[in-house]
Amino acid sequence: MKRYFDAENGNRIHWDELAEVHAESYDYRELIKGGHVMDSIQTGEVGEVRNKSLLHLQCHIGTDTLSWARLGANVTGVDISPVSLKVARRLAKKADLTARFIESSIYDLPDKLDGSFDIVYTSIGVLCWLSDLSAWAGIIRRYLKPGGFFYLMESHPFLWVFDDETEGLTVRYPYFHREAPNEWPADYPDYSDSDYAVKTPSWEWQWTIGDILNALVENDLKIDFFHEHNVIPWKALPSMIKGDNGFWRLPEEMDKLPLMFSLRAH
Repeated sequence: MKRYFDAENGNRIHWDELAEVHAESYDYRELIKGGHVMDSIQTGEVGEVRNKSLLHLQCHIGTDTLSWARLGANVTGVDISPVSLKVARRLAKKADLTARFIESSIYDLPDKLDGSFDIVYTSIGVLCWLSDLSAWAGIIRRYLKPGGFFYLMESHPFLWVFDDETEGLTVRYPYFHREAPNEWPADYPDYSDSDYAVKTPSWEWQWTIGDILNALVENDLKIDFFHEHNVIPWKALPSMIKGDNGFWRLPEEMDKLPLMFSLRAH
């Protein structure tokens, strides 16, 4: 496995910066009030989690992790950013929820965590931070109990070919994977708080649908379902409009493309 340690460390610094920003901008009021912030697509596709063990990879500040805890799962969240996990633990205390949080990159996790889980889960904005999907899929398989399943919801890679600085749909970026990451400079609005200018650069990889599915299949994971969706949880393109369900979508005349996908495998 080839790891880009400089990019990995740069991304850790990037997410350390954003953790406290997201501690203010993320909407987790329902968690504090005794509810959860999980969307209906994920709760419907994952199903009942009560009394099941759930490993959340790349959990950031833990809002989804704690939502699964609220729904009855015994949760463990993993993230590379210590500041993000500090926020997650603080939020767990405020919400009166029990969760274990572990600081680790995905690839180093076997050195820090033993055991296996009924559910391995990860969601939205996660794959672009990974330099090796085959190793990632191997980690998922390593932590799944017999009879358990893996669930992923993620932005559709086709979405990221479009220019996110202009109205309409203009192809600007390549769809296909390249080994070296794309470096994004600082000084752009944060996706969660448009008034906050991000101060640190980040490094991301583009992965195709084929890359994602093949990584799982090559590690002996069997696909139960693969669904594509025309909505996404944030305003990824300037032309998007927000629906009553809280998701963003393209306006009717452009609503012809997948924006997100979800899958389950065992």
